[in-house]
Amino acid sequence: MKRLTLITCLIVATLFSSCITNKDVVYLQDKGTATDSTSIIKQLSKPYRVQVNDILSINVKALDNELTAIFNPAGSVGGTSQGQGALYFNGFTVDLHGDIEFPILGEISVLGFTINEIEEKVKQLLLEIYFKETADIFVTVKLAGLRYTVTGEVGGTGVYTLFQDRVNIIEALANAGDISQTGDRTDVLVIRQYPDGQKIHHIDLTDIAAMQSSFYYIQPNDMILVKPLRRKALGAGQTAIQNITTIASILSVLVSTYFLTRNL
Repeated sequence: MKRLTLITCLIVATLFSSCITNKDVVYLQDKGTATDSTSIIKQLSKPYRVQVNDILSINVKALDNELTAIFNPAGSVGGTSQGQGALYFNGFTVDLHGDIEFPILGEISVLGFTINEIEEKVKQLLLEIYFKETADIFVTVKLAGLRYTVTGEVGGTGVYTLFQDRVNIIEALANAGDISQTGDRTDVLVIRQYPDGQKIHHIDLTDIAAMQSSFYYIQPNDMILVKPLRRKALGAGQTAIQNITTIASILSVLVSTYFLTRNL
């Protein structure tokens, strides 16, 4: 009977230690790792630089719309393509060499350029080749949506596109149904694309210092992977009530087994 009691105590201790606490699920806690929370909140990410396979939406405007019609996507209304599908078919895709094929101007190298730099480059080329220097033209360049992938312990895995210039990782996860209670917020993986290949980065979303990370703001084509907590791998309950139910079931089986073997 002493052995049964000892086993029961070990099971109880293990299951209760496996409960998911507030520290596991609360975002951006002050763990003393951030020196100045005010500067963290105000910190801005560096401008994004265009990569291979990005899709750009480029619109050219002038006083004479007929002069700019050749440069703007077919089916656009007011210079803006309608729908994500239209952006895919009518946008300008950055090829493996880092170039886009633009009407009249031909190939334009955009790899590693910021959006503002591309706007200025296209405008200058248009003034040199097509328009007069006195032409009053306006060039707008935008990424055709911020596309990213979320998988693992989240409400809805999949590929998402947000039409915003900047999106932080918490917003991106919220758009995917947020991390489930059994997801590990302390070690979220961000798989990011670089010219020389993909790299895996780690970020602790329960620590306010995460806002200082260069991976706090996502980039196009990022993959976000949320691992399960060890508690889930062990099959333990998420709450104390679930653990008590599990303990009661185990105790019932152990007691029944003990008395059956004792009477043999």
